[in-house]
Amino acid sequence: MFGLEIADILVLGLYLLGMAAIGVWSASKIKKSADFFMPRRFGKAMMVMFGFGAGTHSDQAVTVASKSFSVGLSGIWYQWLWLPCTPFYWLIAPVMRRFRAITTGDVFEARYDRSVAFLYAIVGMLNLSVNIGLMLRASSEVISASTQGLLSANAAIAVMTVVFVAYGVAGGLAAAILTDFIQGILTIIFSFLLLPLIMNAVGGMDGIRESISDPGKLSLVAPAGIGVFYIAVIAFNGLVGIVTQPHTMSNCAAGKTEMEGRFGWMFGNLIKRICTIPWCLTGVAAVVYFAGKGIEVEPDKVFGAVAGDFLPKIMPGILGIFLAALLASVMSSCDAFMIASSGLFTENIYRPLIQGRSQKHYVTVGRIASVVVVAGGVAFAYSLRGVVEGLEIFWKISAMMGIAFWLGLFWRRTTVAGAWATTLVGFGVMLFTSEIAFGPHMLWDFNRYFAAYLPEFMLWEGKLYLPWQMILYLGAGLISGIVVSLFTKRVGEEKIENFYALTRTPIAPGEQVENPCTLPEGAVVPRRRNVFPNTSLEIAVPSRASIIGFLIGWGFVVAIVYVVYTIAKG
Repeated sequence: MFGLEIADILVLGLYLLGMAAIGVWSASKIKKSADFFMPRRFGKAMMVMFGFGAGTHSDQAVTVASKSFSVGLSGIWYQWLWLPCTPFYWLIAPVMRRFRAITTGDVFEARYDRSVAFLYAIVGMLNLSVNIGLMLRASSEVISASTQGLLSANAAIAVMTVVFVAYGVAGGLAAAILTDFIQGILTIIFSFLLLPLIMNAVGGMDGIRESISDPGKLSLVAPAGIGVFYIAVIAFNGLVGIVTQPHTMSNCAAGKTEMEGRFGWMFGNLIKRICTIPWCLTGVAAVVYFAGKGIEVEPDKVFGAVAGDFLPKIMPGILGIFLAALLASVMSSCDAFMIASSGLFTENIYRPLIQGRSQKHYVTVGRIASVVVVAGGVAFAYSLRGVVEGLEIFWKISAMMGIAFWLGLFWRRTTVAGAWATTLVGFGVMLFTSEIAFGPHMLWDFNRYFAAYLPEFMLWEGKLYLPWQMILYLGAGLISGIVVSLFTKRVGEEKIENFYALTRTPIAPGEQVENPCTLPEGAVVPRRRNVFPNTSLEIAVPSRASIIGFLIGWGFVVAIVYVVYTIAKG
C-alpha cells in the first residue's frame, strides 16, 4: 500500500496513536490559559529535547541535502547559519525567562505599548504560518520520494496536519514538550540512519573525492557555493531574528528556572548542529550515487529518494520507522509553533479586546486560533515553488521585528514610533527588493527593473545577492528606528524602569507570577551594573556563569566545525 510494507504501516499507525494519546492525557492537566500556553515546570532533560525537537524538523534535512547536492559541502550552512548564533542562546535565554511573559508580544507591550504588541502578534503569526507551511511542504517531498510517488505529497500534508493539530490543540505546550522528548530521540535516529548506507555504496569519503573533481564541492567555504560573506550576513540576520521567533519564548521560559531554559536551548540546538552533518554528507554522497546509476533527481527529493532506495532492502518496517521519525521531526516543531501562534492571538490581540471572560473561554479561543494559523501554513505549503525558496522567505520575515526588540533592549531612547518605523521600513525594503508572485503570476520583480543598475559585487547570477538584500532591509530598518526615536515622544520613565528591572531580577525557585511581565511580590531588584554607565545604552555587565557558558558554547562550535573539516579533508 503506497509503496509500504504491512510492517511499515503498523509502525506508523502505532506512532500516530501514541502521539494523539499524549495530547489527550495532557489536556486533563490544563486548568487555565497559562497551562496551555506556558507551563513553567520542566527540567533540563525535557528542555534539551524540547529545544532540539522544536528547532529540528524535516525541511532542514531536505534543504541541507538539497543545497549540498547542488553546491557541495558548503550547503551545510543552510542550517549551520545558526551555528555562530548558538553560544548567544546561553546569554539570551535567562533574559527571555526573566521577562516572566507568556508570549514575546507581552515583552513588546511591557517595553513599548499595546500597539507594538499587536504589530508583533501579526508578524509573529505570519512568521509561524510560513514556517509550518515550509515544514509540511518539505516533509511531503521526502514522503513522496521515499514511496516512489505512490503516496502523494498532498496526502502526506493532510495526514501530518491532522495528527499534530489533534494533540497540540488538545494538550497545548505541555503536550508539545512531552512529544518532543520522544520525537527528539526519533529525529536523531532519522538523522543518522541513511548516512552509513549511502557512504558504503559510494566507497566512503575516498570514493566521493575520487568521483567529484571540483575541489570547491568539498570545501566548507566555497566561492562558487556559500562563502564567508554569505555565511556572516545570514548568521547575523539569524541572530537578529531568533529572539522574535514566537516559539523562542517557550524554548527559554517553560523551564522551572532560567538555568533550565539556557541549558536546554543552547545544548538542544548544539545536538541539532551535529545532526546537520549527516544531512549534508548524505546530499554530497547522493551526487556520486545517483550519477553512478545514471538517474536524475530533483534536489528537493534527494533525501527521500535515498531513503526509498536503501531502507526497504534492509528489512520490512525500517522505512516505516524512518517515516515515523520524519513525522516526528516535523510535528515536534509544528505543534510548538502552532501553540506559540495561538498564544500570540489570544494574549496579545483577543484578550485585550475581550476582557473579563473565563480561563476556559481563552483556552478555547487559543485552540481555534491554532487551527486558523495552521490553515494558513497549509495554504503556503501548496503555493511554494521550492523548499529552499520557502526557507529564505522564513529567514527574512523572522528578522522583521528583531531590530525593534534589540533596540528596545539595549537603548532606552527607543520609542513606540521608532519600533513601528523599523518594522515597516524593513518590511518595505524587503518586499521592494524581492520577487513577488501569486501562483504563476509575477506581481513584482525587483531584478527585472533595477538589477542592471547595481554594482557587480551586489549581484549573484544577475540578481540581487541574498546577503546584500538582508543588509539593505536590516540597515534601513535600524537607521529609521534610530532617527524616528530621536524625534518622537519617549516611553515613560516608570515603564522603562519596570522593564529593565525585569531583566535584572533572577527567577527564584518556585516563583509564581499572576500577570505577564510583572515582578512577584517582595522581589528584590539588583542594582544596575552597566558596561556604559551614565548613558542611555543598557548593556549589563555579564555574570561569571554567563561568560563561562558562552565560552563553552563557542568551544562546541569550534569542535563541530573542525570535525566536518577533518572529514572533508581526510
